[in-house]
Amino acid sequence: MISLTKVSKSVQRHPFHLVDPSPWPFVASLTAFGCAVGLVMYMHAYTGGSSLLLTSFLILLCVMFVWWRDVVRESTYEGHHTGIVQRGLRYGVILFIVSEVLFFFAFFWAFFHSSLAPTVEIGSIWPPKGINVLSPWEIPFLNTIILLLSGCTVTWAHHAMVANLRTQALVSLLLTIVLASIFTSFQAFEYNMADFRLSDGIYGSTFYLATGFHGFHVFVGTIFLGVCLVRLLTYQLTQQHHFGFEAAAWYWHFVDVVWLFLFVSIYWWGGS
Repeated sequence: MISLTKVSKSVQRHPFHLVDPSPWPFVASLTAFGCAVGLVMYMHAYTGGSSLLLTSFLILLCVMFVWWRDVVRESTYEGHHTGIVQRGLRYGVILFIVSEVLFFFAFFWAFFHSSLAPTVEIGSIWPPKGINVLSPWEIPFLNTIILLLSGCTVTWAHHAMVANLRTQALVSLLLTIVLASIFTSFQAFEYNMADFRLSDGIYGSTFYLATGFHGFHVFVGTIFLGVCLVRLLTYQLTQQHHFGFEAAAWYWHFVDVVWLFLFVSIYWWGGS
């Protein structure tokens, strides 16, 4: 009788997921802080700044892998992601994307604050004198087309997954990853060919911070989609259970929209 009572008490009688204690949030916060400190040290040419940034970033990538591995295990193999849990995850992703919007809003604020009323220190003109701006109709415009195409292919992958068209989902998701990699390669080439650097006043600071952080988000989104591709290949994403891919698709569309604002404001309007 006692054993039966203990067994009955261990049965979960609610649809929520009570997450087990995990060290990864704490370790991730420490490595993220290390990335921020290392980045500031690197920008100010402090000794060891680049080493701290690289080490913290590599550890953060490892933490991302093991943390999300645990989430995938809880979802796929342990069955903890019920309908109400997935609804909570959707709210969480939406709030995360809202926080990212505010993150980029700060960069746009800095750019327009300096460009709409340029001070006498930069010659009262925008772009500042001596800055050879990039043409918006070369690599930036090409990257715009590439990123918009990737938004179309990721939407195609989502619809194919919902319709249980596995081959189409695999092909379209792979195309999205290829287009994302091409975008990143072109942006790296653009940075290498630019005549100005991060240290070249307010224009260089706002340009590289805004476009550079967007490039970092493209990199993270590419990894996100790559993991979804692997999960799709291993039959972990199904017609009824594919929230991980939905989150990646939402994130990718956010990256698309931010790039459109960057292209219009910084490359086109801000460079004319």
